[in-house]
Amino acid sequence: MPLLQPIKPPRKARIGLYSVGLRAYWEQFPGLRERLEGYGRFIEGRLSEWADVFNFGLVDTEGEGRRAGEWLNRQDVDLVFCHAATYSTSSTVLPVHQINKAPVVFLNLQPTERINYEATTTGEWLAHCGACPVPEFANAFNRAGIPFRVVNGLLGLKDTPAGSLTNEITHEREESIRAWREIRAWARAAAVPRTLRHSRFGFLGNTYSGMLDMYSDYTMIQAQTGLHVEVLEMCDLDRLLQSVTASEVARKLAEVREMFEISGDSPSDPIARRPTDEQLEWSCRVAAAQEKLVREYELDALTYYYHGAPGGAYEKLQGGFIVGHSLLTARGIPCSGEGDLKTAVAMKICDILGTGGSFSEIVVTDYVDGTILLGHDGPFHIAIAEGKPILRGMGLYHGKQGTGVSVEAKVASGPVTTLNVTQTGDGRLKLISSEGESTDGPIMRIGNTQTPVRFREHPDDYMTRWFAEAPTHHCALSVGHNAALFEKVGQLLQVKHVRL
Repeated sequence: MPLLQPIKPPRKARIGLYSVGLRAYWEQFPGLRERLEGYGRFIEGRLSEWADVFNFGLVDTEGEGRRAGEWLNRQDVDLVFCHAATYSTSSTVLPVHQINKAPVVFLNLQPTERINYEATTTGEWLAHCGACPVPEFANAFNRAGIPFRVVNGLLGLKDTPAGSLTNEITHEREESIRAWREIRAWARAAAVPRTLRHSRFGFLGNTYSGMLDMYSDYTMIQAQTGLHVEVLEMCDLDRLLQSVTASEVARKLAEVREMFEISGDSPSDPIARRPTDEQLEWSCRVAAAQEKLVREYELDALTYYYHGAPGGAYEKLQGGFIVGHSLLTARGIPCSGEGDLKTAVAMKICDILGTGGSFSEIVVTDYVDGTILLGHDGPFHIAIAEGKPILRGMGLYHGKQGTGVSVEAKVASGPVTTLNVTQTGDGRLKLISSEGESTDGPIMRIGNTQTPVRFREHPDDYMTRWFAEAPTHHCALSVGHNAALFEKVGQLLQVKHVRL
């Protein structure tokens, strides 16, 4: 399916990197320093595929550690990888992170799968003993109250460096593949806090009256994520609607015909009909205004709800929301309905990570197939659809006022992960994620998004555990098994994460 260009691509993470060693070694073992620096440049090159990397180089005394901490502060890094290249005292490393407060991950990446026991010298061994200082680092950091993580494995070189006494070609070994998968996940996760800190979330209208789980405090949201909430009025959108030209409507209609299948009448539901020309034209006019709103207020996400007075202009305006908000979601501006700001955050996290993030809730349980249908009446993330989403004309929006065009679609079959952002009784955000499989099971033809998802346990057991976590009743549905990735996001945001 052709995809629309993002309006505002996610920001890249800024990753700090340094290697450690013991200064006394350099005179004792000529060439060791240069060899370790080469390993550091290799790590820098790999990391550069996913982030902007700032490599301080070798830290081998506590004085260098202080200078590295100050330098990393000037680089405004989101995460620091400490490459345990050889033995180093913990007094060398601790000052780096007493000065620079970015989260730290120790990289214990051995260059060889097995040393050459018969030929190895002390200098050769020191080029492979990165694991040796990590317990010392862990103890010192624990006592200093500084959180840390460790990635263990093989370095993953494709060539053996000159002077090495053993084979260092390890890129195809599972220990290398697994380690670099973990490193990449950390680099991807680090883009989330940076992007959120620079994000503007629009809040258009209000929250659906009575949905107590969705009410949230804008200050609390900004305090814990760094994002700004821009409160918008329907008259802001209406003003932009008046400026929409016929050519802009025509361009939106062309986008719609490319991205969606225009339905006939539903064979089962009398309120789900083929969209009329008037409904499509109105949805495209509103979609053009919605894009103008996003651009004028420099929005990175949007949550919205407005029912309007019966028969009023704003009731008609909100009736055209769904198509445009689906187009915006496909362009990196996630849109959540019913004024659910926390789920807009969940959708944005998924979008930053490139995993989609479609607005969902529990629709119904299929006890025959052992699946739970997840979906909603509202915007859909077109980029993760199974085939072309369908547009249906709706005689009414259930539980809401007005009529218009809605999206009927499912997420592509395969691995999926839900991400729920909820709020605890003490005002803290909490992430809840669960992995499952999107199946090719049937869905209703009622103009709503629906995806049958099979989790790893019986639907009743799954729901019992999910409900016990006191979730917001909406979630973001992402493609892939991403729970470990979402857990890293939670650690970097200092937000609790629960994996079901």
